[in-house]
Amino acid sequence: MNKSELISAIADKSGLSKVDAKKALDATLDTISGEVKAGGKVVLVGFGTFSVSERSARKGINPRTKKSINIPAKKTAKFKAGSELSNL
Repeated sequence: MNKSELISAIADKSGLSKVDAKKALDATLDTISGEVKAGGKVVLVGFGTFSVSERSARKGINPRTKKSINIPAKKTAKFKAGSELSNL
């Protein structure tokens, strides 16, 4: 399912117009991404949790040259499925 199909499904199930469903979806996604970018966590009980995970620096190997390289530490977004998604 792509974004436009999701917007259509939201509109059908909620009785909203597609324009209003798009606004609601965009606002939801903006709020979630803003909170995660700020280092916070968003918990949707039964659905899942969006959070930030820190990956430590590590050594790696360049597959082309086989030389050792340093991979810097970074932060990544993480999603952990809740009970309703885990029991499919």
